[in-house]
Amino acid sequence: MTARRNKTISQQCRYYEVQNIFEYMAETYINGNHAQFAKMFKELDDAGRTDFVDWMYFEVGSQYHIDMVKRMISNK
Repeated sequence: MTARRNKTISQQCRYYEVQNIFEYMAETYINGNHAQFAKMFKELDDAGRTDFVDWMYFEVGSQYHIDMVKRMISNK
C-alpha cells in the first residue's frame, strides 16, 4: 500500500470521515497520538499544510504551538 500524499483538505475530510480535518488533527495531537498527527500532516498538500498552520495559530492553545510545529517538521 502506498503512502497518501498531496491530498486536499476536502479529500482528507472525506477519507477520515470528519467535518473539519484541522480540528481532527489538533484533537489527535492533544490526545497524545503524535505519530498519527504527523502522518496526517504529511498527507496534506502544500496549500493544506499552509492553511493548517494559519488555523492552528488562531484556534489551538498556545501551549501546543511549539511542539506541534516541531512534530510537523520532523522526519519521524
